[in-house]
Amino acid sequence: MIHSLTDTILLNNGVKIPGFGLGVFQVSNEDTIFSVQKAIEAGYISIDTAQIYGNEEGVGEGIRRGLAATGKKREDLFITTKIWNHQLDYDQTITAFNESLLKLGLDYVDLYLTHWPGNNEYLTSWKAMEELYIAGKIKAIGVSNFEIHHLETLLETAKVTPVLNQVELHPRMAQKEMRSFLQEKGIAIEAWSPLMQGQLLQEPTILTLAEKYHKSAAQIILRWHVQNEIIVIPKSIKEERIASNADLFDFELSTEDLALIDQLDNGTRVGPHPDTFFFE
Repeated sequence: MIHSLTDTILLNNGVKIPGFGLGVFQVSNEDTIFSVQKAIEAGYISIDTAQIYGNEEGVGEGIRRGLAATGKKREDLFITTKIWNHQLDYDQTITAFNESLLKLGLDYVDLYLTHWPGNNEYLTSWKAMEELYIAGKIKAIGVSNFEIHHLETLLETAKVTPVLNQVELHPRMAQKEMRSFLQEKGIAIEAWSPLMQGQLLQEPTILTLAEKYHKSAAQIILRWHVQNEIIVIPKSIKEERIASNADLFDFELSTEDLALIDQLDNGTRVGPHPDTFFFE
């Protein structure tokens, strides 16, 4: 379990990923610049973006400003991006990666993910990602929104085992079967939409615990992730919330209170199902 913003989790290839970071889904380039800079100034070292978000340039500029403001170096940060569904053949994957690298203004990324399974097209894309990884342009490769059966298929032929699966995960969609499978395979799990796009912030159980611990509802939910050893990347464009989201390391939920939150799990998604999502 992590105990600070800079604490890391060891991935299966020996690379260390911060257990807590900033996501920038549905954030404009301008707001992304601000959010990333302020996150780095607040002590964040992990930033998660994607090709489809359209804000990789904003992430890159935010990184440059954040590094200038703090004196940190590029190697102090952990940057993740993802390839979208329309570029999953071999050559397109290489092209998409190089385009992302150019937009970010970086020489390498720390983690590159296949964003969705894409009707099994990921098998071809994965071969290109493996080559980029072996060439040292990516520190680690993984997947996002993969179901267990997608991972089982990939593992049959993969030369490089994914380090991580990034999935929708929150107290209403706790992904217990997936977490068990990934633990068995030595693959880390990372949560997108950890606050269920804000839908859990008025949940009575969460509000009761927030009052008990003198914390916000968001902090209670994010602490639940941390204590379950789930890597988490909440999004915010507000400086005070970026700082507040990370204020998780001065309290601990009891075993009984963790169990109360666990009882909220009913399999409710806010995003599409990987097996039925329109992949184009």
